Amino acid sequence: MIARIWRGITLKEKADDYLAYLRETGIRDYARTPGNRGVTVLRRDQGEHCEIMLISLWDSMAAVRAFAGEDPERSVYYPEDDQYLLQMEPLVRHYEVAEQIVPDAAVAAAAKPATKKRK
Repeated sequence: MIARIWRGITLKEKADDYLAYLRETGIRDYARTPGNRGVTVLRRDQGEHCEIMLISLWDSMAAVRAFAGEDPERSVYYPEDDQYLLQMEPLVRHYEVAEQIVPDAAVAAAAKPATKKRK
C-alpha cells in the first residue's frame, strides 16, 4: 500500500472554504479512482495561516498514476486552487506503508475508560 502526502497553506480565514472546495475536487477524484483506499485530511491553524495535509492511501503506484498521471510525484491542482493557496508546492511525497494498525472492536471497547457511577 502507498501513502501519498500533499500539503498546502492557505489563509486561516479561507480554510473552511478551501476544505469545501477540496471535497468537491481532489477528495472526490481520489474516491472515484480505482485503487484508492481513502484519505485523511489534517488541518493545523498557525496564526493567520492554515496548513492542510492530505494523506491518501492507494493499492499501488499504478493506482496513484491513475489519479495523478504519468508523473505521480507532481502535485495535482485544480482551477481555483490558486485563489486559496499561498504557494503551489510542485511535488508530493509517497511512502510505502510498512505497517497499519487498526484496533478491532473488542480491543477498542476494552480500551475505553470505565464509566464512573454517580451517587
